[in-house]
Amino acid sequence: MEQRLSLVTLGVADLARAEAFYTALGWERGNNEDEVAFFQCGGLVVALWDRGSLAEDSAVEDNGGWGGVTLALNVRSPDEVDEVLEQAAGAGAVIGRQGAETVWGGYSGIFVDPDGHPWEVAHNPFWTVTDDGRTLLRS
Repeated sequence: MEQRLSLVTLGVADLARAEAFYTALGWERGNNEDEVAFFQCGGLVVALWDRGSLAEDSAVEDNGGWGGVTLALNVRSPDEVDEVLEQAAGAGAVIGRQGAETVWGGYSGIFVDPDGHPWEVAHNPFWTVTDDGRTLLRS
């Protein structure tokens, strides 16, 4: 198997609400289907789909709890972390943790989208975020 990830699907309670949230963050929908919303995110696609349908299709039982996954957006500076957190709060996110210095030498904060998906927004001074948005483990 190639070492890459191509799609992340978020199970949502209300597709219209979830789409409105991500659109308010400046994301652009890439399809016109009613039952799923796709967003091109660099070389990765993020999908929003009904949570029950996603659980059934994925052959898992949805007991409503956190799935043990956190999404992340790496940015180019600590100031950009704070800007993204502010934008997310304005779009309806709950701020789980304000931007702050980390024990590993970076700066990060957490927002939680309306369906409970936590997003870490981080500046890692040991990684590089390219002009086209790719995150590289080495500069």
